[in-house]
Amino acid sequence: MAAPQPLKLYCATSNSGKLREFRQAAGRDVSIDGLPATDCPETGETFEQNAVAKALCYSEAALANPATAGERPLYLFADDSGIEVDALGGAPGVHSARFSGPAATDRSNNELLLARLAGVAAPERTARFVCSIALTRDGKLWKTFLGKAEGRILDAPRGPGGFGYDPLFLSPPLSRTFAELFPEEKLAHSHRGQAFRRMLEWLGAATEGSEPL
Repeated sequence: MAAPQPLKLYCATSNSGKLREFRQAAGRDVSIDGLPATDCPETGETFEQNAVAKALCYSEAALANPATAGERPLYLFADDSGIEVDALGGAPGVHSARFSGPAATDRSNNELLLARLAGVAAPERTARFVCSIALTRDGKLWKTFLGKAEGRILDAPRGPGGFGYDPLFLSPPLSRTFAELFPEEKLAHSHRGQAFRRMLEWLGAATEGSEPL
């Protein structure tokens, strides 16, 4: 008997760090392909709104692309994620990727965050990473999934790994920043890992006859 084929998912992202993490979390039973970059405005006020908009936008492009248009079912997911800092009223939130401006880099975002938190005592530097994933099937929204990781912002970066705000985000249960974790450790505790596992568990239990929302 032939071995079952891995479940194929398409990921709507141009962020190589995110795609790498999703592939690491997927295991051997799921394959994840990237897609050509698509201009999808993210104007939502919540992570979920942006994830849904991105997933539907990329789905439309995938269904029009000869390379993927014939695939059925075509499963595609998108995530929107960022960091909410309590002392900043939840900022940068959905603006995390462009916190320091249109030409933002990880370094400039981290430097601005530290500048905004100058003088804020450690107990008040609480924050959380949030990730919302939107899953579509054949161009229609199917379900959304949420993950959160609570922590605290340090006053200087620590750790060589990760990306984004990982070097500043201390996980109290681990006493390390996300940038100090091995990839498998980060996936076990991160907001993105939580949301992705919830999606895979739900998708594994869903039937082919399930109707999209």
